[in-house]
Amino acid sequence: MSEPSRTSEVPPRRFLFVVPPLVGHVNPTLGVAAELTARGHQAAWAGMPEVVQRLTGQGATVYRCAGPVLGEGGADRPPDVRGPAALKFLWERFLVPLAEAMAPGVARAIEEFRPDVVIADQQTVAGGLVAERLGVRWATSATTSAEFTGALDGMPKIDAWLDGLMAEVRGRIGDPEGTSDPRFSPDLVLAFTTEELAGRPARAGDRIHYVGPSIAERPATADFPWAWLDPARPAVLVTLGTANTDAGARFLTECLEAVRARAGRFQTVIVDPDGVLARATPDVRNTPAAPEVRNAPAAPDDKDVLVCRYVPQLTLLKRVNAVVCHAGHNTVCETLWHGVPLVVAPIRDDQPVVAAQVVDAGAGIRVRFGRVRAAALGEALDAVLDEPRYRAAAERVSASFRTAGGATAAAAHLERLATASAVTRVERPATGTAATHTTTNPGGER
Repeated sequence: MSEPSRTSEVPPRRFLFVVPPLVGHVNPTLGVAAELTARGHQAAWAGMPEVVQRLTGQGATVYRCAGPVLGEGGADRPPDVRGPAALKFLWERFLVPLAEAMAPGVARAIEEFRPDVVIADQQTVAGGLVAERLGVRWATSATTSAEFTGALDGMPKIDAWLDGLMAEVRGRIGDPEGTSDPRFSPDLVLAFTTEELAGRPARAGDRIHYVGPSIAERPATADFPWAWLDPARPAVLVTLGTANTDAGARFLTECLEAVRARAGRFQTVIVDPDGVLARATPDVRNTPAAPEVRNAPAAPDDKDVLVCRYVPQLTLLKRVNAVVCHAGHNTVCETLWHGVPLVVAPIRDDQPVVAAQVVDAGAGIRVRFGRVRAAALGEALDAVLDEPRYRAAAERVSASFRTAGGATAAAAHLERLATASAVTRVERPATGTAATHTTTNPGGER
């Protein structure tokens, strides 16, 4: 097999991405890994292959790590858990067990792949803790800006509780003598947004580099009836992401009623992975039985509403005029990348913070997920579709995203960190077991 073309003067390096089983946290790494590979480096992932390879394609190197999946078993969050209780549940019942379960797999990945730099997802703290323990430089992949924009400033007890929880996890899987917060690398935090949306950071600002969204082509994971879209009419996408369908039946039903009341004005694609609309609304055709009907109009001749279990979101965003979503960071940033305004209905976790960012930027309208009715949803949709100021604000954020550099900027920052890491190792060789796993010479040979 021929060697990849070189687009970088930096000697070949190895980069290991440590990611959770959450689609929105894996997606930003795809473009960065592709850019690093185009520059002649090697990239691999540590995570759950069932999730990662569905997004990267089967050719990617993925080191298997164990761990729970959000929405399964002990990590199955009740739909009504919100606010601080949801944050507590997320860390205690999912992210901490995930860190402890992934730690042995992350250590094996580092030992076998011998990365120059580990890129640890902000909420996959096993990456930073194990890298630190083994003496490997690491960076943070920040797929949400909520934690460094002062989201917990008004909740000092929650902030102190979370700091204590991080110290406990460090004692179990990391270096007990370490001091860095495993959510924020002491060397480099890559934030896949910009200050135009997120605002200035309240913490870790000296390490944060706003690179904007990392947008890359993805393997096709769903067929889509593109011929159904009418180029003469606007289109709307309604999605609650992949981790919120347990809470979404009422909201999606209200959305369906709102767009039905506007039949003929625009088309709507509703993403319904668990088929909740089919159970709640008898006239909705949404069945997993066969590929040809998996993504189908709500009725065989319906020209206004298409209910899908999955959609090729990035490609579809090029064709829509507004998005209704849960204010998940990945969905919001991908939408604004395309200059599309939003109606945001945050549910829990970082979503209220991201929703506030959208509203403050002027790029959308916020509605109350648990209480909004069809009439208010319809009015919000009318506004973002008909009032130019929302699209203009979305386009301003989009321009800031594209100027920030995305995957190209992220790869350049990682190259610099890898080079600094190699120089440090040459000048001051590591000692102990970890040194045999990570030592490189300036030429990158192993």
